[in-house]
Amino acid sequence: MPEGPELHRASLFVNKVCKGLSFAGAVEKSAVSKNTDVPFSCPEYTISSVSRGKEVKLILTPLSDESEETHIVFRFGMSGSFKFTPQDQIPKHAHLRFYTKDSPQRVLCFVDPRRFGTWEVHGSWQPERGPCVIQEYEKFRENVLKNLSDKAFDKPICEVMLNQKYFNGIGNYLRAEILFRLEIPPFTPARSVLEAVKHQNQNNDLSLSKKIKIKKENPDILHLCHLVPLEVIKLGGKGYDPEHSDDYSEFEQWLRCYFVPEMKSLRDNNGRTIWFQGDPGPLAPKDKKSKRRLSVKKPLKMEKTATKGKLGGNVKKKKKKKK
Repeated sequence: MPEGPELHRASLFVNKVCKGLSFAGAVEKSAVSKNTDVPFSCPEYTISSVSRGKEVKLILTPLSDESEETHIVFRFGMSGSFKFTPQDQIPKHAHLRFYTKDSPQRVLCFVDPRRFGTWEVHGSWQPERGPCVIQEYEKFRENVLKNLSDKAFDKPICEVMLNQKYFNGIGNYLRAEILFRLEIPPFTPARSVLEAVKHQNQNNDLSLSKKIKIKKENPDILHLCHLVPLEVIKLGGKGYDPEHSDDYSEFEQWLRCYFVPEMKSLRDNNGRTIWFQGDPGPLAPKDKKSKRRLSVKKPLKMEKTATKGKLGGNVKKKKKKKK
């Protein structure tokens, strides 16, 4: 599932491919999508993008009239991404399409094979989502540490890290990698983990230079929630990269814990699988057995297809997991 780094890369991709281009006409929605229509049509407009946590915003700016900008906020769900292709090579599952003004036309597409992704016209960032772990690190950190009395922090740390009110941009693979690096059992009470971070911040016995040195050499869990996504953003490919959608080898090599064969796994109380090493922690579900994974999970791969009525490929089936 796309997480903060994938949404950020998608936004960078849109800005790169749309730079200097003009788009024209209506925004087209596929007949099978249950998302809302986009009532936007313009003789000439530009497209730019920004991201925040697990959301991406497209900004459509008219050039030939005095219309106001239109904002479309996307949430990618399980398999959303953007593609930019020639008009005669529009991918299957391209559920929203923006056409360039030039000829031959090219198309910016929102592609979503599983159709869990959504968009909101004239949308804004969801107010219940906290600051972005990537682009608003100091606000993210403050938002967590000042709200530790919230009952949300009664839960295990692995579950709290999926709460977008506090960890906007962190998802399943990121939480596993961050906890693994710090050797924190995933089902440790979240408040105890984060209170220790808060206490360290408030230790007045340390000089400023000493605090900076500790932070640099031994980043805490909140700092890693910022640093680890930045590592992913720098990776090439990894399956969700729009320009290298079939290349996830570098991402597989980067993983230390998530879906790594020698690691254990458990389903948390929300039904999400967490990978870890060693003891799961005191809040681990008692009725769910630990499992070992035998293979690395690969992102869903789709072959590009033309739009002339014939489908040019099938979804690659996932291998059955060995019990």
